[in-house]
Amino acid sequence: MKKIFFAVLCLAGLQLTAQTFEISGRITDTETNLALEAATVYAENSADSTLVSYTISEKDGDFILTGNTTAPNLNLFISFTGFQLHRQSINLSEKMVHSLGTIRLQEADNTLDEVQLVGSRAPITIKRDTLEFNAGSFATRPDANLEELMKKLPGVEVDIQGNITVNGKPVSRILVDGKEFFGNDPKIATRNLPKEIIDKIQVTDTKTRAEEFTGKAGNPDDKTINITLQKDKNKGYFARATVGGGTNDRYEMSGIGNYFKDKFRVSVLASSNNINSSGFSFDEVFDMMGRNARSFSFNSGGGGSFGINGMNFGGGAGITKAETAGLNLVNEWGKTAELNADYFFGRNDTETMTVVERENLLPDSRFFYNSTSSSNLVNDSHRANARFEYKPDTLTRISFAPRFSSNTGYSNRSNSAASSNENRELVNSTETIDDEYLNSQSFSNRLDVIRRYGSRGAYSQLNFTNSHQRQENDNYFFSESRFFAGEETVEIQDQFIDEDQKENEYSIGATQRFVMAEKLFLDASYNFSSTNSNNTRYVYDLDQETNSYSIFNDLLSSDFESKSFKNIPNVGVNYEGQKWRVGSEIGLLNTTLENTNFLQDVPFDNTYNNLFLRANVRYEIARSKSVYLNYNSDAGIPSIRQLQPVVNRTNPLNIFVGNPDLRPTFTQTIRGGYRNYDFSKRSGFFSYASVTFTDNSIVPVTTTGADLVRTTTYANVDGAINSNAGASYSKQNKKDGREFSYRLGLNGNYDRNIGFTNGVQFRADRYTVRPSINLTYGIEDYFSINPGYQLAFTETQYDIIANRNENFTNHTVSLEATTFWPKNFVFGNDISYTYFGNVSPGFDNTAFLWNISLGYKFLNDDATLKIKVYDMLNENVSTQRIVGDDFIQDTQNLILRRYAMLSFTYKLSKFGGKDPNQSGRRMMRM
Repeated sequence: MKKIFFAVLCLAGLQLTAQTFEISGRITDTETNLALEAATVYAENSADSTLVSYTISEKDGDFILTGNTTAPNLNLFISFTGFQLHRQSINLSEKMVHSLGTIRLQEADNTLDEVQLVGSRAPITIKRDTLEFNAGSFATRPDANLEELMKKLPGVEVDIQGNITVNGKPVSRILVDGKEFFGNDPKIATRNLPKEIIDKIQVTDTKTRAEEFTGKAGNPDDKTINITLQKDKNKGYFARATVGGGTNDRYEMSGIGNYFKDKFRVSVLASSNNINSSGFSFDEVFDMMGRNARSFSFNSGGGGSFGINGMNFGGGAGITKAETAGLNLVNEWGKTAELNADYFFGRNDTETMTVVERENLLPDSRFFYNSTSSSNLVNDSHRANARFEYKPDTLTRISFAPRFSSNTGYSNRSNSAASSNENRELVNSTETIDDEYLNSQSFSNRLDVIRRYGSRGAYSQLNFTNSHQRQENDNYFFSESRFFAGEETVEIQDQFIDEDQKENEYSIGATQRFVMAEKLFLDASYNFSSTNSNNTRYVYDLDQETNSYSIFNDLLSSDFESKSFKNIPNVGVNYEGQKWRVGSEIGLLNTTLENTNFLQDVPFDNTYNNLFLRANVRYEIARSKSVYLNYNSDAGIPSIRQLQPVVNRTNPLNIFVGNPDLRPTFTQTIRGGYRNYDFSKRSGFFSYASVTFTDNSIVPVTTTGADLVRTTTYANVDGAINSNAGASYSKQNKKDGREFSYRLGLNGNYDRNIGFTNGVQFRADRYTVRPSINLTYGIEDYFSINPGYQLAFTETQYDIIANRNENFTNHTVSLEATTFWPKNFVFGNDISYTYFGNVSPGFDNTAFLWNISLGYKFLNDDATLKIKVYDMLNENVSTQRIVGDDFIQDTQNLILRRYAMLSFTYKLSKFGGKDPNQSGRRMMRM
């Protein structure tokens, strides 16, 4: 008790002795007396040169630098590209508010594209389009990873899920020495790279690899972080392994290892668990169990997921036993060749069970459909990717990127369903069982050749892509359906369904950029794509005499082929200045669709022409303030499932048949947004809006018979609208190891859907509003708490039933609390409570999920022993209400429930001949 009391006194003392200062002034050019916008202003403690606070000057050159420190003296630095560094001493012992008036910067003798703010160990370096931090200037705890380091950087926010923003702009990609680190999930790098090997953290606009090579402007509202490693530590390894066992036979095992040697890097990972996890949530507190309140999910099944090169691992409904193994290799040969390759194996064994209650709306009545289904799916997958780049000279780049995947699986599914009329009188019921064997392969490739001309931005680009997919399904299907209208009748289906699907796609594109003037370009391009899809579905009924599936069912069988061709010639003018970004493309969107039914010999062939138009405008009002507006049009090809004119009776109460006369959809989308981030106040306001208008939208056309059997086909309609808008305001305060931040958000959607029910066209208008608030308060090395709340209100208005509106409100409250005291202990609590509004009787309308973790670090912080409890109160549920165009549906799924787990984690690392966890250990300054 005395220790706790002493700690509280220390914390209070720190808070009392730290004082808030304010330094203001105006920055101009000595020669012209013009205001200098976006000059960097920062203060260091004169005693130890640690960074205290920083800001950036406004459009009129004014700045206000505030902070909280116990230091009596500060060194103030002001830097601007092309000007000499300004340095000035500030005495805080005399007064805490200093007005410096006008500060005139002298032009530098040698203008450079970058200015280092303090000697060779500058904490911040400003370039024209890059913000760079020196990792060694920011103190962290000894075993810190990249994520903990980034939390120290001014203007950088890392939320509880590991999402990163820099000065209010999201970070979508993290590179290590300019190369992807085991794929494209930033959390793989942020939660595995040790801080001790990091040299610089560079923040730039996100660009594709082609944009990086050609110099074409990237996305200024999305950021990429490049981590440069210390040259003497770019040789070595680091690894981490976890093993754990728990109640109810739950277990987890995972390991990840990385080896560096100059330009060569290899990474391996492997995992096995039965707790619904990818095995790599990279969460310090909960490991594979993951955080429970990710994005206020209403369906908490536990576990996490991660993505690598466009492939996602982990997640999903039910309870899964997952096994994963992977290898990633990166190497360079001089400045001419580079290889990035990876391979992954995954095995999933998933058990699911779903209960559905659905109210179907008809023009003059309604009926009810209830079902209970269960399944077991076992699937093995192999996935391999590679990207090889060759630069025969400094102006030419050739890129070759193949991708291969293979899946083999087996599933056993059963379903029990029944339909009743408006008076809840039973009309029909069905029982189905099917065993399905699946085998699929896919291969794709992209060849990209770019040639630059000069240094002003002109280039030629030629790309070719092709993909080949094949899937084979063998399905043993049995159903028994009963109909109770009048005399009871029984229908039995006992069939073998042999279905094969193939798809081949080719595309070629050519782009030529001409320089018209400084930052003004003329782009001419042509894109052609061809897709050929073939589906054969042969159904064989059981022959009772021979007990074999030998009776060919020609009514349910088909052999169908669909071909589509798309031509897009276009020309555009683009201006890529610092303040203005203006782009436009105009051309022809020519689409040809050919369908052939080989069994019925009913061909279809037609060509459609639409205007292809894309336009975008972005204006940077100030360095941290911008507005944008985009427009684009596109065409979508119907899927072969929607086109195929064959009856699918695998659900006898819901029968589907395609329509080979479907036309391509045509969409027009308008997007806009406004962003304003105040560096001095660490606050930002962000807003966005988009609306999509769709012609020839493909919608289901459903007719319901007297026996309540639904038969659905597809048709094209006009008038569909999908729109959304949102805004958020965030505020962050960091003072001497303390942080308080909050984010207020408001999002909304409006959708207008057109459809048919019983041959009658209807319109459904859906409105959704989601206000939210998230708070963070923490003291470094002691604790962090993150409460949050979200409300989701949905209303749907139907015109098929007069005065029938459907609305419901969901509430979610969450709390994440983590303590790091006493030393070496980490105690975490993640709590979420969700109230589901207006669900059907018999469904749980509340979910309470509470996860607890207690870890102890020892062996110089290389080892961690941890006890975790998932769903401590055993009250987690997965309930969901879906409001469709002509139905309201409540769903409840099988999910993971309470278990306890004891785990052990050990880390190994060695760089430049030293163990970084054994050298340079120091505690964070408070």
